Amino acid sequence: MLAREGSVRTPTTTVVHLTTVHPRTDSRITGKEARALAGRLPHRVVLMVADGKGSVADPSDPLAVHDLGRLDGGRIARVLRGSARALRAIRILRPAVVHFHDPELIPLGVVLRAMGIKVIYDVHEDVPRQVFSKHYLPSAVRYLVAGGMALLEVVCARFWTAIVPATPLIAKTPVLAGRFPPHKTVVVHNFPIADEIVVPDAPPYASREQSVAYLGGIERVRGGVEMVRAFDSLHSLPEARLELAGWFSPTSLEDELRALPGWRAVNFHGEVDRRGVARILSRTRAGVVVLHPEPTHIESYPIKLFEYMAAGLPIIASDFPVWRNIIDDAGCGILVDPMDPAALAGAIRWVLTHPAEAEEMGRHGRAAAERKYSWKSEAARLLALYEQVLKE
Repeated sequence: MLAREGSVRTPTTTVVHLTTVHPRTDSRITGKEARALAGRLPHRVVLMVADGKGSVADPSDPLAVHDLGRLDGGRIARVLRGSARALRAIRILRPAVVHFHDPELIPLGVVLRAMGIKVIYDVHEDVPRQVFSKHYLPSAVRYLVAGGMALLEVVCARFWTAIVPATPLIAKTPVLAGRFPPHKTVVVHNFPIADEIVVPDAPPYASREQSVAYLGGIERVRGGVEMVRAFDSLHSLPEARLELAGWFSPTSLEDELRALPGWRAVNFHGEVDRRGVARILSRTRAGVVVLHPEPTHIESYPIKLFEYMAAGLPIIASDFPVWRNIIDDAGCGILVDPMDPAALAGAIRWVLTHPAEAEEMGRHGRAAAERKYSWKSEAARLLALYEQVLKE
């Protein structure tokens, strides 16, 4: 796909979205940001990944894929090898903009800026805050690592052309004041593409299965244990089910959850694509998102919450202040203590035994999603940023 070293250079009319960690099917990187730009900018858009699945350049598709090759070995070796391969490919391609998505690529971002390339750092997660959730690290080590990471971002942000945090919390994080300069920071929320979540022939709400759904990473801190244990006390609703889809982290958690009595009520789907997500949500009665009160969760904007809203489902969610504002404002769900399986069971019982009221909550959520929490407005914000960056 790229010209060989020494051949005629490609004009600087290319935008590269770069990741050496995320899959080429990543919802934010590919499905939303790269797709929003491809065909709408007067520039070729290239998705640069490292998964070993091969490059793709379909003339009918405005988004091309360049594969850097699978990165094997330990974490440090993968970081170094991925950065070196990306640098070589970018030197050949000579893009106008490189939009990178992994903290591991921060040093490379500085190098690219020194080469005269405009660089955008997409901040999916608040890494310094994430470090504080790693309880296996001694407290002193957590502070050192988090502070070091924040300091690295502070210094490097001065070089980059723009920073695109996924949430307001990341943009204003207090770990180190002034981490991202406000004049070059544009929040682009990871709100869902509404049409992806809706199934045209979805059954009427009142005739749906007696089930609630959770889709995404299945972890202890994401409420995996509490969701299964909640069904221990739902014997009065023998048809009640938890539609569970995603991946276990760590993988040993699967065996632990399968050993719980509540697992009898779980329909486990494994990992599903976007169509699978829509299909599951179209036949269930509520969406569950009960993350634990970790520093990275309390003020987060989990994509699941907004996908449930877009699907027209009532939400059963952790009672965090930010989430309470969203859910109370829309009138679209029930808030619970995420550490209390009995409270979660009570919310599930209410939803399944009050279908008319639950359906009304879902309608309210759908209306709020269309009005305030849609990718359409975020795509426009991203496109406006690119027009400004390219013009400069």
